[in-house]
Amino acid sequence: MRNEFQTLRLQQLDRSLERFQAAKAIPRPPRGWIRATRQALGISSGELAKRMGTSRQLPLQLEKSEAEDRITLKSLRTVAQAMECDLVYALVPRATSLDALSRTQALNKARELVVRVEHSMALEDQAVGGVEEAAKAEVLRTRRHRAK
Repeated sequence: MRNEFQTLRLQQLDRSLERFQAAKAIPRPPRGWIRATRQALGISSGELAKRMGTSRQLPLQLEKSEAEDRITLKSLRTVAQAMECDLVYALVPRATSLDALSRTQALNKARELVVRVEHSMALEDQAVGGVEEAAKAEVLRTRRHRAK
């Protein structure tokens, strides 16, 4: 039952993340989204500070921290709201889907296990080979076991 729920949740997340796949190809502007958006909207850093109700220096500090990958989501959300924008946030798998990523990770884990067993058996002169097939069989066995 748990495996069915997990599979359903994985499929739901995959459907939600499909829309974000194309966004992976869009590079962040060199000086960050805050600065690029602010400049495109024609808003000075002073005006942004006023909208945020903060010091004139804070927007510039936030732009710098974003460019250096040090900004928090809370700060990004605050700046976005001040510019009448929404912060869109997601973890998008490098693979084609979370399901594909999950299968690859399961196969790699099974492969490690099988290789260790195969190595032990080889030391005892009992190796049977077929590591890849055994790894795939281990993935299937594990999934069947979880489904119970």
